[in-house]
Amino acid sequence: MSDNNSLAGGKFGQRQFDYRVIIVQILVVVFLCINLLLILTFFSKDLFYTTMRYILFAVTLFSDSFILIMSDVLLNLSYFQFTMKIGLCIILYILLSLYSFVTPITLTAMTLERYVAICMPLRHGELCSTSSAVHGILIIHGLSAVPCIVVLSVFFASAPLNMYTQDKICSMQLFVFLRWQDHIKLVVFQLYFLIMFVTIILSYIGIVKVAKAASGEDKKSTWRGLITVILHAFQLLLCLIQLWCPFIETAILPVNLMLFINIRYFNYITFTVASRCLSPLIYGLRDENFFRALKYNTATMLS
Repeated sequence: MSDNNSLAGGKFGQRQFDYRVIIVQILVVVFLCINLLLILTFFSKDLFYTTMRYILFAVTLFSDSFILIMSDVLLNLSYFQFTMKIGLCIILYILLSLYSFVTPITLTAMTLERYVAICMPLRHGELCSTSSAVHGILIIHGLSAVPCIVVLSVFFASAPLNMYTQDKICSMQLFVFLRWQDHIKLVVFQLYFLIMFVTIILSYIGIVKVAKAASGEDKKSTWRGLITVILHAFQLLLCLIQLWCPFIETAILPVNLMLFINIRYFNYITFTVASRCLSPLIYGLRDENFFRALKYNTATMLS
């Protein structure tokens, strides 16, 4: 939404866009409140912040909440045509790009944790300790920084020097002004998600094998772990679609402006705003321990 005057399309379009921006603000506030409740629940019990899978879950909550806030800030800055130095925009890009990858990579780590818990139960305590979770978070952020470094390296190598002193409306499209840069960005993104999907599929196959051989309570627990892996795959798919959206929108823009506006709005609401809240909420509600704590905290706040 880097050029809202052109997207508005006259007085009628401007009123329509005002209406859409107001809807976005309401949804962002509601979803941030839900995420805040989930975060407070995480800190309410020792079990949660000393267990690896809950720690990783909290990482996705913080990452998703940050994306919600920053994307909404950029939307409002763009809507009011607020310009800034390219240097400041680069800092915002680094943060947004970093945390756009933190969530999917963390989901992959959560899948591996479930794989270890079910397929390697005797080593689970050793491999999935609190210290391992801390190291894992550092690795996740390191891996998440690589696509950002690649895109910015290409940008710095090709951007004219006078561009850094210009005032522009901050948009992620500022860092891709040549066609081949778009291709490099797409290749890096697809490579990352291919690796993550392969990891989840292999984990799924391993858990299925264990589930077929298990019996009684072990079988029930294993199938629950399998459903969790499927949920992670679905969450990862939403993240992948979100990263595909700019490429789809770029292809539609020259064809039909109003179609571009409608698709961009739908993509933002569905894959940036809603998915950043609903997916972790569903995951939190599925976990028995977390659900009980969430129910208790909600009742306490409402009483």
